[in-house]
Amino acid sequence: MSEIRYLSLAEVEEFAASRGIPRREAELALLAQGACPERYRRNVGTLGLEGQRRLLESQVAVVGCGGIGGYVVEMLARVGVGRLRLADGDVFCENNLNRQLLCREGDLGLPKVRAAAIRVREVNRAVEVEEFFGYVDEANVMDFIAGCSVVVDGLDNGSTRRTLSRACLEAGIPLVHGAIGGFYAQVGVSLGGPLGRFIAAMPDRGEEVCLGNPPFTPALAASLEVCEAVKLLTGVSEVLADQLLWADLKGHCFMRLNP
Repeated sequence: MSEIRYLSLAEVEEFAASRGIPRREAELALLAQGACPERYRRNVGTLGLEGQRRLLESQVAVVGCGGIGGYVVEMLARVGVGRLRLADGDVFCENNLNRQLLCREGDLGLPKVRAAAIRVREVNRAVEVEEFFGYVDEANVMDFIAGCSVVVDGLDNGSTRRTLSRACLEAGIPLVHGAIGGFYAQVGVSLGGPLGRFIAAMPDRGEEVCLGNPPFTPALAASLEVCEAVKLLTGVSEVLADQLLWADLKGHCFMRLNP
């Protein structure tokens, strides 16, 4: 096997400019030649060049860009998912400052989806990002998820989550689900089986209402969700297919459950 040639940001930019193509297309062309942007070097041992190529070719929708969703967006951009479609109808307020990665004191009142899109462009200019400042509902959900390989749930309410779950089932798109409350988190991949029915039975407001939202739990849930999304997109490993991974950080316990 030939040694992989890694190219710096400047070299990738020069390659793109010389051919008059966007950065994402340039990175895909380099990967097709057996070369790789230096920024993905630490991914390659885990995902391989083919896995990295699949990520750059993929489109992922993230619904909710707050506590869980902000971390999800950050990691998807860093790992190199080529196209992101983001939705959130909320703006930052002071009680977001304790846990929401994208929320800073100077950002209060800023739409969360705007902050997420800005962050993506700061982290990885190869990633093409669409932002929708609004709430996903029955009227727009099918259009929003159309063409996506995976949808990631960054929501905090059961009503929208149920709408999203039904739409993903109808469209045949995997839904990576995540929810948190206090010291507890759950993550799973809904493929149209029992996990979809479990999501349909979840209350409109989750456990976070009474258990709180410390900063470490959404970060954990987001990491697990992104891991499942990456596995779905690259095929490098099996996913939590219609199962839940339940994390109890207070009791130092992880459990794999069949809902």
